[in-house]
Amino acid sequence: MTKKKNETYEWVKSIMGALVLVFIIRSFFFTPIVVDGASMNPTLQDEDRMIVTKIGEPKRFDIVVFHAPDGKDYIKRVIGLPGDRIEYKNDVLYINGKAYNEIYLEKYKKGINEGTLTDSFTLKDTAVGSDTVPKGCLFVMGDNRRHSTDSRHIGAIPMEKVIGTTNVVFYPIKEIKIINN
Repeated sequence: MTKKKNETYEWVKSIMGALVLVFIIRSFFFTPIVVDGASMNPTLQDEDRMIVTKIGEPKRFDIVVFHAPDGKDYIKRVIGLPGDRIEYKNDVLYINGKAYNEIYLEKYKKGINEGTLTDSFTLKDTAVGSDTVPKGCLFVMGDNRRHSTDSRHIGAIPMEKVIGTTNVVFYPIKEIKIINN
């Protein structure tokens, strides 16, 4: 009987240890997320499942997950960092006066029959309402610029609202990939 109790105790201890380890990993290092909607097309598809890394600061063109003002979690691409001046002219991104080629949008832009993918704007024209990205905030946009609720509409994203960065799609299996910026 004592041997049976010891074995049960060891199993319970192992299961509890595993649960604590999972809790720590999910809380502080990695967590899964499901893409909801088409705002990141063609880079990400609706229902893609991804791993969010909670370690490190987001860099320009990283894909981030954050708590949006409407209470949902959004997935968008970092365009502007604190202090940056952001402007779009004729479908070209300018950061601090320098033109950037958004390689991740090239194929998408070629498929557009009419107009531009990204309408022209300056930060002052958006919900940010200032000339530069505020301190401690990010300016984010979806890759599907015509159909994305992003910083143009909801303003700059405070760093404390950022859950983490993501670049690994693990489901569906046939779509497993690492996204390079």
